[in-house]
Order: sequence, then C-alpha cells, then structure tokens
Amino acid sequence: MKREIIVTNDGSKTIHLPDWNESYHSVHGAVQEAQHVFIKSGLSEVSKTEINILEVGFGTGLNTILTLNKAKETKQTINYSGLEAYPVQPDELKDLKYQELPEIKNSEDLFWQIHSSKWNELVEITPTFKLKKVQLFLNEYQPAENTFDLIYFDAFGPRVQPEMWTLEIFKKLFKSLKNDGVFVTYCAKGQVRRDLIEAGFQVEKIPGPPGKREMLRGRVKK
Repeated sequence: MKREIIVTNDGSKTIHLPDWNESYHSVHGAVQEAQHVFIKSGLSEVSKTEINILEVGFGTGLNTILTLNKAKETKQTINYSGLEAYPVQPDELKDLKYQELPEIKNSEDLFWQIHSSKWNELVEITPTFKLKKVQLFLNEYQPAENTFDLIYFDAFGPRVQPEMWTLEIFKKLFKSLKNDGVFVTYCAKGQVRRDLIEAGFQVEKIPGPPGKREMLRGRVKK
C-alpha cells in the first residue's frame, strides 16, 4: 500500500495512506491531536504515581515520547506497552522529523532509543519509563486482566479497519483495565460508543482535538 509523508495543519508531519484516505495522525495537527486526546484527556486523568499504559497503534511513537515527557514533569513512573502489527520504517521516521519539533527536540535521544529498542522485550528507556513494543495484531493480543490503568486506542478508524473496533475487542480491553482505569480514543462514532457501553465502560463524549467536535472517554468501575 502506498504511503506518503504529509504536513498537518500545526506544522508537524504524519504518514498518509492515499488508498484508504487515512492518516496516522489528524491532518488538522498531529501533535495537537496527540496532546489533546491522549495526554490531556487520558494521562492527565490518572493520578497514580505508577501507571501501566497500553497503546493500541504504536505507529510513529509520537504518543509514547509525549507521554514520557509529560511523566517527567509529573514525576510519574510509566510502564508502557505499545501494540503495532506493522512497524513504521526507519526512513519514514527520519522523514517525519519529529525530533525537530519543540515538544520533542529536547528528548531526541530518547525518541530514537524508543524506536531502536527491541520488539517484544521489556526495555528501560529511563529509570522511570519502561517500554515493551509488541508486534502483534490486536485480535491475537491477549492482555492479562486487571493490568492497565490507561489505554490509548489509536487504531485506524472503523471505516478502514472495522475489525479493530468490535464489541469483542472492547470487552477484552475492558477486562484488561484495572478498576478506575481510563480508555481514550479520538473516535466519537455512535456505534463505537454503544459497543463501549455494552462492554462495560462508563462512556462520556468530551470535546475533541482541533478539527473534530467530539471524542470518547471510557472509565472502568468494577
């Protein structure tokens, strides 16, 4: 499938798949979307000193490095699992030039360390940030129950990857979250909201990132 690097509205870049008319990040602003959906609406909602995070759709590693940087500010310890079936290629990462962004440039070495770390192994990026990149399809991934405090659900949209947005998947992810766990996604489709509720989540629509009116956040009360 053809892949191309495009510039989004906030000046940061993303990978675009023209055959699907789908991008890894919002064309309205890759960094703005990541900060709003996953950091502000997700990470900032978890006050624990040690947080277990699952990201579905590790992709470019943008959410990962932003999480690491935010956790340094809040002095939180992060155990981060990033699920990705098709890792981004080194030449694409270079072309994205994320290490030049104001939000990342002071963490360039850590950004490349994240991407050079081995897949399917737990790696210490910093003393307070451990990473396990998992190369696997979501339907094959079987997380242990009551493991995560926070899930970033950043898969491609249900229009192009409906198999990622099923009730069965959401039930599995619900079980993997601890009590008071949080689930966030940029998506706000009605069927996704209904399936999250049926899976057990307490779901709220909240303001979305630039270019998107709403997004969804689910909470776990067991």
